[in-house]
Amino acid sequence: MSSIDSRPERDRPWMFRTYSGHSSAKASNALYRSNLAKGQTGLSVAFDLPTQTGYDSDHPLSRGEVGKVGVPICHIDDMQVLFDEIPLEKMNTSMTINATAAWLLSLYIATAERQGTDQSALRGTTQNDIITEYLSRGTFVFPPEASMRLTSEIVSYTVDHVPNWNPMNVCSYHLQEAGATPVQEIAYSMANAISILDVVRAMPEVDDETLSRVFGRISFFLNAGIRFVEEMCKCRAMNQLWEEIGRDRYGITNEKMLRLRYGVQVNSLGLTEAQPENNIIRIALEALGVTLSKRARARSLQLPAWNEALGLPRPWDQQLSLRTQQILAYETDLLEYGDLFDGSHVVEAKTAALLEEARAELQSVLDMGGAVTAVENAYMKQKLVESQTERLRAIESGEMTVVGVNEYIEAVDSPLVEEGAGSILKVDESAEREQIASLEAFRNRRNAADAAAALKNLEDVIKNGGNIMAPSIAAAKAGVTTGEWSQILRDVFGEYRAPTGVVAAPVAEASEDVNQVRKRVDALSETLGRRLKILVGKPGLDGHSNGAEQIAVKARDVGMEVVYDGIRLTPQEIVQSAQDEGVHVIGLSILSGSHGVLVTDVVEQLKDAGMGTIPVVVGGIIPDDDAEKLEAAGVRRVYTPKDFDLTRIMDEIVDVVAESNDG
Repeated sequence: MSSIDSRPERDRPWMFRTYSGHSSAKASNALYRSNLAKGQTGLSVAFDLPTQTGYDSDHPLSRGEVGKVGVPICHIDDMQVLFDEIPLEKMNTSMTINATAAWLLSLYIATAERQGTDQSALRGTTQNDIITEYLSRGTFVFPPEASMRLTSEIVSYTVDHVPNWNPMNVCSYHLQEAGATPVQEIAYSMANAISILDVVRAMPEVDDETLSRVFGRISFFLNAGIRFVEEMCKCRAMNQLWEEIGRDRYGITNEKMLRLRYGVQVNSLGLTEAQPENNIIRIALEALGVTLSKRARARSLQLPAWNEALGLPRPWDQQLSLRTQQILAYETDLLEYGDLFDGSHVVEAKTAALLEEARAELQSVLDMGGAVTAVENAYMKQKLVESQTERLRAIESGEMTVVGVNEYIEAVDSPLVEEGAGSILKVDESAEREQIASLEAFRNRRNAADAAAALKNLEDVIKNGGNIMAPSIAAAKAGVTTGEWSQILRDVFGEYRAPTGVVAAPVAEASEDVNQVRKRVDALSETLGRRLKILVGKPGLDGHSNGAEQIAVKARDVGMEVVYDGIRLTPQEIVQSAQDEGVHVIGLSILSGSHGVLVTDVVEQLKDAGMGTIPVVVGGIIPDDDAEKLEAAGVRRVYTPKDFDLTRIMDEIVDVVAESNDG
């Protein structure tokens, strides 16, 4: 018998996914079919920001954002093209969608029916975790109470009509990206899940048997950082805590329903622009953290690409991430053994410590009224900002080593980035024009009366307290668009602006470098006749506010007066705020790749308003050639992920203001 024949039986691998989508439904469909042909076993759809925030591609706020960070989906024909030649009855599809989850799921169900597949056969996941959006990613639209209602109605609908669907994928991934420690990631994600389960339990149609099935369909979407031993212990702790919550809080006894089911996207926060080839190793190690322990192994896994700190990955980059998973699952002996860590006193002790701290933090949130209250009073947001501030301080001070960034920075040039702009995918600016033209053609060929009647029915059902899913599916079939569906909900529920969290306490003992910048700020403020004032702005629909928040906190800590109004501002609103507040400098943060349009709009509108002397600095994932274009347009400084030293950035902002005021 050969050594291959004598191998023990292997566990079934986790599901391989790649988070992807860009430009158009047609381009994304081609990418999906290519990835599936290479051995990917599930889909993970990335929607563009207009789709995530409920705007059609031709809405003014969509300018520059269409097809940039995901695929634009405006109507059922877009969804049909997205899944062309992909039989949905055989596919397991994850959709990262929150505020508009009910709508995108409705379009998916309607598309499946066009393919001849009943909704009861569909498998997949809607993220549908609006609490996390308030805390980190920023694609929320509606106030918390309305959002809880929408989430719970999706849950109560799918448990009977789409029984194999995971209606809510509690997303701790974005909490870690926003700075959460493992304890915070455990506690806040469990608080989020409890907030929605409590609402579902209170529904009159939900009996104990239904609640058990609902509990069993709630899934989690975790992050996995480079400290992979701790991450593995985190996953084991979450397994224990979820079972405790099920038994003790909800009375669940079915062992199958008590299992924690989770997927993972490994960490993007720690991927570096400097020496980006190092990210290949980081990603592989992070994948180990969520696959090594059989009892805490992820059900599905998606790995970022090595070049995500530079821009959008190309198909080859995504292929490398997929191959990393396949080597781990098929070449190693990982899947041939039971749990490697059962009985390990080191792992058990670390898991117990995380569990104890997480229980305490969870209880703190529950004592103040739960996750919704902790969003409205900004408790959780402030905690995340504080954690992120501490992480950046540790990197700046050298307490935390990041190879190639603050240590071991001497290196030869990487052949992987020799092509410059060719080492990432850039969305063609024509994609937005083509999507708008396609949307106009759809509106012209649909039956307008059917669409109007469906919208009226949707409004009536919502106002009368009915479940949103049935009228939304009918609206999808009638040709309603994403923007039209969302506008009905905006009219009924209103819109929400979440607290920014930029009130965290300053660091008690500042470093010598920080003190030096404070002195320069004080001196320049005296010259200016008032305190140096900076406006930190987030133009467009990008809700990733971590960078802006850290800049705002650091600017305040070095003595600047800070204006920060949160996310989702138009260039006009930023210019108006600069005028109203009389700021000396504007700092813009943008991660969606739409900097070429939106930053230029701000600069041009400042000139038109007679405020062209106010300097503008920009931070984000901005390729070198784009940075040169922005500087040619008048931007004074461009910062990218390699610029981790916020104190240095503040020092340079003092230079910029001084130069602009002949200081």
